Order: sequence, then structure tokens, then C-alpha cells
Amino acid sequence: MSLHQLPSRVRLIDVGPRDGLQNEKTPVPADIKIGLVQRLQAAGLQEIEVTSFVSPKWVPQMADNAQVMAGIQRQPGVRYSVLTPNLQGYQAALASQPDEIVVFGAASEAFSQKNINCSIAESIERFAPVVQAALAAGIGVRAAMSCTVGCPYEGEIAPERVGYLAGLLKQIGVQRVDVADTIGVGTPRKVQAAIEATLQHYAIDDISGHFHDTYGQALSNTLAALEMGVWNFQSSVAGLGGCPYAKGATGNVATEDVVYMLHGMGIDTGIDLDKLIDAGSYISDFLGRKSHSRVAVALLNRRAG
Repeated sequence: MSLHQLPSRVRLIDVGPRDGLQNEKTPVPADIKIGLVQRLQAAGLQEIEVTSFVSPKWVPQMADNAQVMAGIQRQPGVRYSVLTPNLQGYQAALASQPDEIVVFGAASEAFSQKNINCSIAESIERFAPVVQAALAAGIGVRAAMSCTVGCPYEGEIAPERVGYLAGLLKQIGVQRVDVADTIGVGTPRKVQAAIEATLQHYAIDDISGHFHDTYGQALSNTLAALEMGVWNFQSSVAGLGGCPYAKGATGNVATEDVVYMLHGMGIDTGIDLDKLIDAGSYISDFLGRKSHSRVAVALLNRRAG
């Protein structure tokens, strides 16, 4: 593992409005989602995963995708991305003018079958026309690589499987990839091995880390990725989210916790932590529960005290 000087700046993609809210049982109205996006960009987030264009039958929470995209007051310099699992979803997303579309593949065959009912190779065939159409339209393309260190069905995932998936995504034109620990079982060395495998196909600037905190390893894994030079990460405000096909997977690492750690290390994010905590409180209050961010809870307690 080659260790680098730590990046001086990190760019965070907040996936709370999409990945975070998609599994919520409570229907979240479009105006609340729009309000969340507005608060995130006001806090300094420059990349936000807003919604997904999937069948409402499968993900009813995202049925208001076009309404949410239309309701956002877009700010210059902010990239708004949407998930598009197939050509039908991409075509539906086009009218909303996303800056980037996101496709997703798994490093685990079993997870691919459970999640999208097809093999890894078939999923790539399905995504290829979506990627080509987006690139032709001048829209960016990112791919989430699920289960890069562990799978709820197959157990540990070999780095070679990650490299195989990254290679396939590169072949169809995907510009950048997320190395995602979907069920949060990764530890620093395993995460570094997955990133190392991805580096065979993608430059460090085009790789991001996406970590879940199921076993409390998300910040450790973030630091391990930083040590390799990774400077793009996904996180979710208030630690929202999980995975419907990964039993027991807790939410994404909280954006507030990542920002607190990075700022404490002297790494710039361009994010105002107080405003970010307010954004997390806004959505947590609507959902009727406490934030999953330990930093947010601690600082809010201090404010109250």
C-alpha cells in the first residue's frame, strides 16, 4: 500500500437526500426534500445526490423525483446528481437536467442478483447505453461499486473482484467510481486493498470512498483512504440511510462526523459545520428521531447546555 501526503482539501458528496431517504418508511414530502438540499448547499456542499429515477413500485419514496429536481434553487458551482438504474430512468431524468447520473454495480455476484436481479456482466450491459447517452448529452457519469469489501450473501470480497468490476465500468465509459463498503464490514487494510484494485483502472482523483458505520469503522476507513490520496468521499447528513438488500446495514457515515474529523486534521472541506448540523436537525426533526451523527448530538447538547 503506497501512502501519500494527506490531501489538503476534501470534496464531500452528500447522499442523504437520495441514499439516505430512500429506505425511510415515513413518506417525506417533496418540499422537505427540497428544503434539505437547500440547507446542504447553504452549508457549503458542492455535490449533492438529490434523488433517483427508479420505478415508484420499487422505491416509492423517490416517486417525486422530477418535482424535487424542479424545486431546487440551483447554485452555480454545485453538482446535482441522480441515480438512473436503466435507460428508462435516464430518459425520465433528462428533463430535470442533472449534472451527473449515477449507475451502480456490485463486486459480488450474489448481491447483484438480489439487488437488481441480474449478473454483474448483465448489469454492465444494461448500463452501457445509459452511460453512452449521458456522455453524448454532456452529462457526467459516476458509478457506485457496492460490496467492495464484504457482502451479506458471499462474505468477504476479494480485491480482484473489485478490480474486475472497475475494469468493466471503465470499458463502458464511466468517468469516476465510488468504492462502497455497503454493509460496513470493512477495516482499513481491506479498504486500502479495494482502492488499490480500483487504481488499476481509475486515477486517484476519480475514486471516492463510501463507508457505512455498521461496525463503527467508517471514520477509520476514511482515514485509510485519505492515506492513499483519496480526496472524494460520500457521506450522509445525520447518518441517514442503509441498504434494503443488506440486512443489518446501518446508515452511511454522517457528514457531520467526517467534517469534524477532517477539520480537526487541518483539511479544508469548504463546509460550515454549524450550518451542516442545522441541516441534519431539520431532517431528523421531521423524521421524529435523533441524528445518527455523534458529533451533531454532542455539539447540539453543548449548545443546549
